[in-house]
Parts: sequence; structure tokens; C-alpha cells
Amino acid sequence: MADNSRRTIFIVVGIVSAVLVASIIYLLYRPIANVPQPAQLQGAIRAGSPEFERYRDRIVLDSVEAFESTRALGDIVMTLQGTVRNFTGRTINGLEVYGAVVDLNGKPVKERTVAVIPNQKAELAPNETMQARVLLEGISKEAVRANIKMEVVAVRFKN
Repeated sequence: MADNSRRTIFIVVGIVSAVLVASIIYLLYRPIANVPQPAQLQGAIRAGSPEFERYRDRIVLDSVEAFESTRALGDIVMTLQGTVRNFTGRTINGLEVYGAVVDLNGKPVKERTVAVIPNQKAELAPNETMQARVLLEGISKEAVRANIKMEVVAVRFKN
């Protein structure tokens, strides 16, 4: 009888271990859910409006770089980073930046719009600079990553 109870214990422990390992593998390889985007900046001037076009040349986004890393999940995470320069003469208290990784045809592989101000910095005074970052997660290793894009799409000024 001792052998039967030992065998039963080994079988139960084996089944529980198999279920645990299968659960962990499932959690690691399931598709990553889209992270909900934060609400758009209220009262911001958006790309396409005449007022935005007046300030487009005075809010400079340059020195754009991409940093790539592979996760254990088997996908790629890219961080797009650029320097934002405020030459508007006004303090910016809201700034949205669009970042994308594009394929050879210029179509986005992964894209995201982020409110860098106030999320990464409270405000940007005139003639001041800041580093803006856009994190792009869940990029397939097989995806063709030919280029990156990063641009200002909305701005809000302090009254």
C-alpha cells in the first residue's frame, strides 16, 4: 500500500507541475493586449489647424534615435527618443508626440501617440529643451523595420 500512495502522490505532483508550467508558458506567449491610450490633451492645438501650422516650425523635434531590445516573450521593444526644443516664446504645458516604426513602404509596423508633457515633464519654458520618449512594444521579430518617424501632433500653451 505504501507504493500505491507514493505513486498517487507522484502522479498528483506531476499533474500540478505540468498545469503550472503550461500556465506560465501560456502567459508568456499570449498576445499582448493593447495598452489603452491616455485621453487626448484637452484644449490642445492639433496638427492640421491653422494655429498649429503657425507654431510647427517653432517646436523642433530633432536628434531622433531608436533603441531596440528583445524581450523574453520573443518580441521587440523599441524606444524612440528625440530632443524637443521650444522656440515659440510661450510656455508649453501639453505636448503630444507621435512615434512609429515603418516598413519599406512607409506603412507603420507599430505606432503610438504619447503626451510627453505633462507625463515626462511638467512644462517646457521658452528656449528650453527636453528629451521626449515613445515606447513601442510588441513588435514582431519578423517585421521589417526600415525607418522611424517621430513628430509633434498637438500642443497646449500655458495661459
